[in-house]
Amino acid sequence: MALDPDKYFIIVPNLLGNGLSSSPSNTPAPYDRANFPKVSIYDNVTFQHQLVTKKFDIKKISLVVGWSMGGLQSYQWGAIYPDMVERIAPICGAAKTWSHNYVVLNGLKASLTASVTSNELNKLTPDDMRTVGRVYAGWGLSQAFFREKLYREMGCDSLEDFVENILEKSFMNINPHNFLTMLWTGQNADISANPIYKGNFEEALHNIKAHAYVMPGKTDLFCTAGDNEYEAKHIPNSAYIPIDSIWGHFAGRGINSADNKFINDNLKSLLALRANR
Repeated sequence: MALDPDKYFIIVPNLLGNGLSSSPSNTPAPYDRANFPKVSIYDNVTFQHQLVTKKFDIKKISLVVGWSMGGLQSYQWGAIYPDMVERIAPICGAAKTWSHNYVVLNGLKASLTASVTSNELNKLTPDDMRTVGRVYAGWGLSQAFFREKLYREMGCDSLEDFVENILEKSFMNINPHNFLTMLWTGQNADISANPIYKGNFEEALHNIKAHAYVMPGKTDLFCTAGDNEYEAKHIPNSAYIPIDSIWGHFAGRGINSADNKFINDNLKSLLALRANR
C-alpha cells in the first residue's frame, strides 16, 4: 500500500474528544461529560504539531492524509504550517464546514438531544445514540447505494438489517458526550478560524504550499464534491480528483475495494511528486 510502514514513519494522532485522547468520557470532574471544553480543529492540529516537533523532532512532513474530519485536519496542517508540510490528501473532507454540512450535523445533534433539556445533557447514555445512527443512514451513503442494495456487500440481508445492525450499533459504541464534543468541532470547523487568518478562508487555501490531491466522493452528501472543487481551485499546487463511487461519504472509509484502490493509486502518485521547496 502507499502508506507503507517499512518506508515511512507514520503517526496516527487521535482527535480530542474521540474517547482515546482527552475526552468527556475519560476526563475527571469538573471537566467531564457536558463540561468538557470546546475544541477546534486549530487546537487539534497545533497540539499535533507539538507532538511531531517536540517528541519526534521532525522538521518536514511528507504527507498529511485523512478521511472526513481527518481530511479537514490535512487542510489545516497545510494552511498553518505551509513550510513544513510537503503534501496533503484530504479524502471526503472539506476545508471548512459549509452551510449544508452544518445543517446536516445539526440534525444529528438534534436527534441525540431532543429528549433532554440543555441543562440535562449529563443524563445522556450510549443508548441515546441509536437515533443518531438511524439519521446518519440517510446522509452517510448515497441514494444509489441504497437503490443498488450495496449494503448486502456488508453482510446485511435487508435495509433494516443494515440500519439496525451496522449504523445503530456503530453509533451506540460512541459515548454521547464524546460525540457532542466532536460534533461541535466539526460544526465550527474552518481552517481560517484562527489568529493566523482571522476568517479569510481563501487566503488560508492560497497559502497552502503543499502538493494537494483533493479526493471527494462524487456522491458524498456530507462533504460535497462541489465544495471541494471550489477549495481546490484556491490551492496553488492542487489536483481535484473525485472518487467515482456511489458509496457516498463511505467512499473514503476503507470499506469498498474499488474505492480503496483508487485512493491508494493516487496516494502513490502524490508521494512520487517532488516536494516544493
